[in-house]
Amino acid sequence: MTRSLRFRLAARVAAAVTGSLAIISLIGLIGAREFLDRELNASLLNVASIQASSVTDAPTGEMRFHEWDLSPAEAAQVRELNRYAQVWSAEGESLLRTQVITVDLPLDTTALRAAARGQLVTTEQRFQGIPIRSLFYPLERLGPLHAHHVLQVAAPLTGRNRMLVQLAWLLAGITILAGGASFIGGWWLARRVVQPVHEVIDQAEAIRAGTLARRIEASADSQEYERLVGVLNTMLARLENAFETQRRFTADASHELRSPLTALRGEIEVALRREREPAEYRRVLESNLQEVDRLSRLGEDLLTLARSDAGVMQPRFEPTDLSERAERVVEQLRNEAAKKRVQVSVVGSASTIEADPSLIDRLLWNLVENAVKFTPDGGRVEIRLTRESGDAVVEVADTGPGVPEDDLERIFERFYRVDAARTASPDSPGTGLGLSIVRAIAGIHGGSVVATNRVDGGALFRVRLPTQPTRAGNDGALTRDTRLVADEAPPRAEILRPRGITEGA
Repeated sequence: MTRSLRFRLAARVAAAVTGSLAIISLIGLIGAREFLDRELNASLLNVASIQASSVTDAPTGEMRFHEWDLSPAEAAQVRELNRYAQVWSAEGESLLRTQVITVDLPLDTTALRAAARGQLVTTEQRFQGIPIRSLFYPLERLGPLHAHHVLQVAAPLTGRNRMLVQLAWLLAGITILAGGASFIGGWWLARRVVQPVHEVIDQAEAIRAGTLARRIEASADSQEYERLVGVLNTMLARLENAFETQRRFTADASHELRSPLTALRGEIEVALRREREPAEYRRVLESNLQEVDRLSRLGEDLLTLARSDAGVMQPRFEPTDLSERAERVVEQLRNEAAKKRVQVSVVGSASTIEADPSLIDRLLWNLVENAVKFTPDGGRVEIRLTRESGDAVVEVADTGPGVPEDDLERIFERFYRVDAARTASPDSPGTGLGLSIVRAIAGIHGGSVVATNRVDGGALFRVRLPTQPTRAGNDGALTRDTRLVADEAPPRAEILRPRGITEGA
């Protein structure tokens, strides 16, 4: 059964207080008994010394006790205060006893023999139904006339035992009351402690999808809860940002999908209004094919980014030659570059790294295609491969108009568009997702990508890839993952095939 934090905290406080008081009470009770026993032993020794002197003060050796004359009724009233005394011979014969007792005291023969040898011996016995403590005192200490006589002095333990019992009940009552009071106090204190938590929970539950801009303010000024409130508000800020990004992404994706679909529908509707020549149908089908290809590339890009966001894009790491992959991409884009008389070249080389070849192909394809697309006729695109601090560095530079300084960070956002100078031509529209995919692939390999402008004009994209890559897992930790789900890796031919050019062209 699940119990509340208040109950558990109060119960633990009460248990701690009760246990502590119980231990203290036990120690105090033992200490009190030891103290009473020392006082009683001292009293027996004093009485024994006095009575021994009294018994042995006669020069003739005659023994007698100096005591008050008490009637039997008076003796019964002071029974617990009396000290009983009796003289024994070394053989256990009763020689003398005080008048307050009418029968012999219980004799411990072992103690008697030890006392006859000159030792002081203390024992506990029962006399007339009550517990007593006896001290056996050798009288030979007071002269040779009493060398074989032993004085037994006894005191009732009833008063001591009653005092210990009363003290035990008192301590038990104090312990129980303190335990109950500590439970009540712990319950009240725990209620005060967890009250801010309930306030935080109430405010957190009131936040819905449409109110993500709200923040938790309860106990924000409390040092103990400041970190909790700060963490929750930071999480809300991330959720708000993610929600807003998702909303913009959905709106942009809907807009991008609407344009080719509208074009497809318009051309098909116009073509079906009347009978047309085969050449006109062919022109419409070719135009529709371009729009379908645009939709296919947009769908692939969206799927790639969705897999990256979900953390299920699992690269297949294997030795990959960057120079070879770059030359392959250049060869695939040669026809598109030739249409604009753009010169594409690969400069330098980089040693083999551990990477997913298909994803590296896509990264290079997006960067080089983007550079060719925005480079004016007769321009130049250069792919530079170098090594830096053990990492492979890929730089793609063009001679285009460059990127506005304010847009250098934002161009990696999905569907982000810069000014008209960096807008693709109408005959080669892009999806606005290529650079976002580049950043996602670099991140999956544990690398990074940055965009800058060249001093002599044009844009420069710089990708840094570690030789031994790590991949960010779903929990944010970097872990090596060599698994690959076959249907998650897009075919290389589809990655590298430019729009309007068949494979092998």
